[in-house]
Amino acid sequence: MLVEYAKRKLAEEKVFKDPVHRYVHVRDQVIWDLIGTKEFQRLRRIRQLGTTYLVFHGAEHSRFNHSLGVYEVVRRIVDDVFHGRSDWNDDERLLVLCAALLHDLGHGPFSHAFENVFKTDHEYFTRQILLGETEVNTVLKRVSEDFPEKVAQVIEKTYENQLVVSLISSQIDADRMDYLQRDAYYTGVSYGHFDMERILRVMRPRKGKVVIKSSGMHAVEDYIMSRYQMYLQVYFHPVSRSAEVLLNNILKRTKHLYEQGYQFTVEPVHFKSFFENNITVEDYLELDEYLLITYFKLWMKEKDPILQDLSTRFVTRKLFEYINLNPEEEMERFEKLKNLFQQAGIETEYYIYHDCTSDLPYDYYEPDEETNRMPIFLEMPNGEIRELSKESYIVDAIAGRMKKDHKVYYPKEVLMDSTLDPYLKVEIEKLLNETKEAGT
Repeated sequence: MLVEYAKRKLAEEKVFKDPVHRYVHVRDQVIWDLIGTKEFQRLRRIRQLGTTYLVFHGAEHSRFNHSLGVYEVVRRIVDDVFHGRSDWNDDERLLVLCAALLHDLGHGPFSHAFENVFKTDHEYFTRQILLGETEVNTVLKRVSEDFPEKVAQVIEKTYENQLVVSLISSQIDADRMDYLQRDAYYTGVSYGHFDMERILRVMRPRKGKVVIKSSGMHAVEDYIMSRYQMYLQVYFHPVSRSAEVLLNNILKRTKHLYEQGYQFTVEPVHFKSFFENNITVEDYLELDEYLLITYFKLWMKEKDPILQDLSTRFVTRKLFEYINLNPEEEMERFEKLKNLFQQAGIETEYYIYHDCTSDLPYDYYEPDEETNRMPIFLEMPNGEIRELSKESYIVDAIAGRMKKDHKVYYPKEVLMDSTLDPYLKVEIEKLLNETKEAGT
């Protein structure tokens, strides 16, 4: 009976209309049942791009439709490209489809800011949801008792067949191929588009890894440059990061007040286990972005002036201003700015914030180093396997080069305060202008 469930097909194929892939096709009963679980449906209430909707107003898409997209890309690979090839085992088809669908299951609301404050790890909670007393676990166990563990291993990149892992987690995986196109579509930018059809056509399964036929190298170069541009123009956007700073500080202030025994007007009951570091899967799954926004709206009337102000800023989009400043290189200037704001009566712990983002456009293996993701391999006409940057001048030019961006955020309204000491106002403006000029 368990084996039959793994192979069971729907009486009629189900399709989801999708703006990126046109349609997402579901024929497997297991996949259809997983989509219907409450844990997967929760992803409708978690935005894919966190606070980016406050910059690109179309970026309201969720981790639900991204997860369906990753599943669809993998389905096309294993059903249309890999099927029948000697290095691909069709017995692992359902496993990789489930892992693709569920890979983001453990993300919390506004993922990164939430994780920073409460020291949670979405990969850890993905595993707990897969293996805990959840509807998802019940569905997976109907395939076999050890199936939930196998799915978890694929997502954690510990599964023995790294070919399966690489379809979801490598430098040219289904996850990236979906989110680049999906995020570009919903933000309205042109940077994230590349020829995915061509890349899929030239992908081949080989022992332990996916390779790309050398004839498809230029499509892969385009994909890597698309990713590079998306990080610079969308994912690292300074205004989106300003909103994330506010979000981070709201949660940090709430946690501080709770630890001090502050009497909230609206008690943060859903955060209690997070404050006390005894989080259950049930507590974690209760949280989504709808709930957080509700709390922020209620905290706009909170007695604590800092929590009230930060919540109001986030809900009404009164974001912090920013300057290009790296405290690691200009500590004296950074400390002077903080001192001036302190003299102006500003709580610098919540109103002066240094943020640094970084990314590697493309990474590659060195013989004595370990990297988190597999590099991209080309299969040459003679059958030789070559790492991409050894053949592509374009990729070689950016391979291993870390891109960092430093910003310091502050409330620009302080300069409009009529009660501010004129001397302090002049000194703050002078320092800010000097820093802006130095950063141009």
